[in-house]
Amino acid sequence: MSAADNAPDRKAPTIVQLDNGEPTAARVYDVMLNGKDNYAIDRQVAEASLAVMPELKEIALHNRAILRRVVRHLAEEEGITQFLDLGSGLPTVGNTHEIAQAANPDAKVVYVDIDPIVLAHGRALLEDNANTKVVTADIRKPRDVLEHPDVTALIDFGKPVCVMLVGILHHILDEEDPEGIVEALRDAVPSGSYFFITNFTRLSDSPESEELERVLLSQLGTGRVRTPTELARYFDGLDLLPPGIVPLPLWRPEEVITDATTIGVRFMTGGVARKP
Repeated sequence: MSAADNAPDRKAPTIVQLDNGEPTAARVYDVMLNGKDNYAIDRQVAEASLAVMPELKEIALHNRAILRRVVRHLAEEEGITQFLDLGSGLPTVGNTHEIAQAANPDAKVVYVDIDPIVLAHGRALLEDNANTKVVTADIRKPRDVLEHPDVTALIDFGKPVCVMLVGILHHILDEEDPEGIVEALRDAVPSGSYFFITNFTRLSDSPESEELERVLLSQLGTGRVRTPTELARYFDGLDLLPPGIVPLPLWRPEEVITDATTIGVRFMTGGVARKP
């Protein structure tokens, strides 16, 4: 056995294969957030998308802002101590574990993403945080996620958990059954659990939303922009918290929204719901 075999687990990211020449949703999202953990191919997809809808960077920031508001509310007001963040993307400032553990240092957070760069960066960032783990898994196989040993090491599915599907279901194609994925997750958690979902929304008065879907599907292979009716199905069997499924900046905003009619405000919608 070599010395490398005895190396601490935190060194594992140095041997993770990070770039296979294909763009990923996590890294394209990182571009939109002005991050640095992305490659030329990811920037190419981002630039093509921004050419269709320049507001996408604003929309990405709205998505991060609602995450902070929702996690803070659930941790502080609803007493949720477990968060399963699916399709989490790359670690950023003000991420789920920071918000939840600021409210309750004992809060448990598991990040799940298919992109191995998330694992590499997450391990480096969280190596001293025993209440947070990063898992590489495919949410299109929810049973594999739910039974992953690093998930079950932190998440007790006998107690309420917040299942987070923030900006990820639009990267699940229709034939991959996003509603079935949500149903499997809903059935796996107990009463009192919460679902937090945000998604690209098709706007009837915006041809840009349809064109963006075409660009994303052709360049990234994912990016299904769904109608409000399709999004509402994700919340079947759950009790929506006020104000319901709304444009992201309108979910319990912390500042006045002066113009709620713009694409930047309306293109992504979301909501939070409780399992009865």
